[in-house]
Amino acid sequence: MVADFCQSVWIRKQIHDAQVRGDFDRLPGRGEPLPNDLEAPYDELWWVKRKMAREGLSVLPPALALRKEAEDALTAAYAAPSERAVRKIITDVNAKIRDMLLKPPPGPPLGRKPYDVEEVVRQWRERRATAGSGAPDGSRASDV
Repeated sequence: MVADFCQSVWIRKQIHDAQVRGDFDRLPGRGEPLPNDLEAPYDELWWVKRKMAREGLSVLPPALALRKEAEDALTAAYAAPSERAVRKIITDVNAKIRDMLLKPPPGPPLGRKPYDVEEVVRQWRERRATAGSGAPDGSRASDV
């Protein structure tokens, strides 16, 4: 108990001497509020997350990245200039979806089946017909 008291006095003296020398005056972040994440549970990768946020980087698990890619591919297919382009976009993303379904990576499940190419093409035709910018009869002449 006496040793604890002596150690406490020594620590207080070290802090007081550092304050007198001005060692604490030049510390980074002096006068700024404490970060909001102090109340959060401890995360071993906190420094990686901060570095990525500072660098403007983000990384999704493979299944979530493919889910996003599939949504973007569907949007791109609806905006494609030809039926051939629609089929290529959907076929390419379907190949990736099938690969991931056969060899699931660790992390969340994909939760998506391959698109029905014919259904996407049908919807593409309908959208073009209502917009008045495609072949209204639904022919495949635009496939060239």
